[in-house]
Amino acid sequence: DFLKAEGIGICDIVATAKREKVDASDLGLQEVELRDVVSVLENYPSVHTLLFTGGNSKNGPEYFFRKHLKTYSLSLKVVSAVVPRIHMFQLPKSKRNIRTISLTAPSGAANRAVGSLALYKALKKKDPNFNTIDFRVLQYQEFF
Repeated sequence: DFLKAEGIGICDIVATAKREKVDASDLGLQEVELRDVVSVLENYPSVHTLLFTGGNSKNGPEYFFRKHLKTYSLSLKVVSAVVPRIHMFQLPKSKRNIRTISLTAPSGAANRAVGSLALYKALKKKDPNFNTIDFRVLQYQEFF
């Protein structure tokens, strides 16, 4: 209900993949086939922003999206290199600009990355009870 009310769609860029080990790690994905997100975007003119819950590390959503864009001879242009990183690209047919935002992954493995961020350290110094989940909530709130 929330997604419908807010006009938010969700899809995974990975259409199909195999795993040897059953776990949630992106690194374990093999034989990955990507969804044709560019075609989907061309068919949904109200979409203007993509949120990735993870970055450009191997098999992360931004990584796969960059790989997908190459099949259209497209690439992401940096808007902001500060976490969360923001990029832009232009759809080939409609020439519409789409913004991408790479949020910190919700995984436990991303806690090390969060812990090393200057903003997180500053917030943690102000409030010793502040944690990596709190940081993600702050980051995600700006875009949801």
